[in-house]
Amino acid sequence: MTTKDSRAAGLARLTGLIADETRAACLLALLDGRAWTAGELARHAGVAPSTLSEHLGKLVAGGLLAEDRQGRHRYVRLADARVAQLVEELASQVVPGADPRPHTLRQAGADSAMARGRTCYDHLAGRLGIAVTDAFTARGLLLQDTGFALTEAGLRWFDALGTGLDRRGRRPLARACLDWTERRPHLAGAAGAALCRHALDVRWCVRIGSARAVKVTQEGERALSELLGIEEWALR
Repeated sequence: MTTKDSRAAGLARLTGLIADETRAACLLALLDGRAWTAGELARHAGVAPSTLSEHLGKLVAGGLLAEDRQGRHRYVRLADARVAQLVEELASQVVPGADPRPHTLRQAGADSAMARGRTCYDHLAGRLGIAVTDAFTARGLLLQDTGFALTEAGLRWFDALGTGLDRRGRRPLARACLDWTERRPHLAGAAGAALCRHALDVRWCVRIGSARAVKVTQEGERALSELLGIEEWALR
């Protein structure tokens, strides 16, 4: 008699939750790190609110989403950073060229903006994220020899920025996250989150519309050039 592996059952449930295009679209949208209303996600996924509500119920029950209610509004967000990492890493495995080409200039522009710079849950991704990661490494602030690790100089850099990192937290200070458009790892973890949060707070970067895409401002170009030596043209 074969004994069933509880991990296999759990894995089957998890993959079953993700293996639906509408639910996958919701998970990808929520990688911007914000909470969305059910109505916003329904419009984004192109389905009726009643249909979307059923999908959200499954994702919440499966532990992939967390739910908050404010008055009549129902907000959902990714449950935690581990879920975001799982979704981003699965997205990075999509074979290049397997997706259909954009059918409109608007879609092509949105895809280009996402590739140029975006948020990956709570850190920077796209060419912007790679440029920052490369600059950290070139300046001796980050090591990539055996996984990502901040150096002492890197910790001092964050202290000088005014966003000191809690070394006692359970979340790793630095973690490699495979970028699904660049096919290279960018900086995630507590350091990546702190830098992204600071960049948005001081408007080095601004969000573009309701998408995950971000744009580096002129002030951001100057700051990243001065602090990390990134050429301004590489941020546009």
